[in-house]
This record gives sequence, structure tokens and C-alpha cells, in this order.
Amino acid sequence: MVAWLLPFCAALATGVLSAWGVGGGTLLLVCMTLFLGVGHREAQAVNLLFFLPTAGISLFFHRKNGFLDREVWRQAAFPGVLASLAGALAAAAVDVSLLRRPFGLFLLYSGVSMLLSARKRAG
Repeated sequence: MVAWLLPFCAALATGVLSAWGVGGGTLLLVCMTLFLGVGHREAQAVNLLFFLPTAGISLFFHRKNGFLDREVWRQAAFPGVLASLAGALAAAAVDVSLLRRPFGLFLLYSGVSMLLSARKRAG
């Protein structure tokens, strides 16, 4: 079959979800690790590379439309960069099999939380 079709559809869906403000990177990670046979670390790297232009464009348009609180951005940028570096170093030092379970549990927790909050809003 066409080898590029599934990765293309996953990237397209991820881009659309990201544009809507939903964490499309989670979909990209799951698709790459479960369906495309990509290793967890490689999938994280691709996810980060996919995220960077999306975040930059979003930041540009939020600033342009007046939705960027500069004071909050100034306070959050440096600690965010430090935490990202620490997380990357920790992820590189830990065995990949140890990362899968916590990530799966996080996905389950997130999904259940979203379903319960949607149910409360509907009821």
C-alpha cells in the first residue's frame, strides 16, 4: 500500500488539533509508537520538532491579537526553559520502558478527567 498515507494523516490530524488548541502531540506520539513502530525517544523528538513551529506561529498571532500577557510570559519563559531542559535530560537518562507506563497512565488520567468534566457540564 502507500507507506506515506498513515504518517501523513497523523500529521494532518495533529496539525488540525493543535490549531484548535487541543494537544495534538499526544495523538502524534501514540500513532508513531503504536502504529508506525517508532521508538519512544524518537517519537518525542519528532513531536518536539513538530511543536516548535506550531508554538512559534501561535505566539506570533496571540501577540498580534493582543492575547499575550507580557508580564506572565516574562515570568514563565525562563523557568519553563529550565524545566524543559531538566525533563529532557531526565528522559535521556531513564530507560525507555520506564517512560511508557507513566505516559500511558497520564493518557488514561487525562482521558478520564476530560470525560468526567464533559459529563458534569452536560448534566
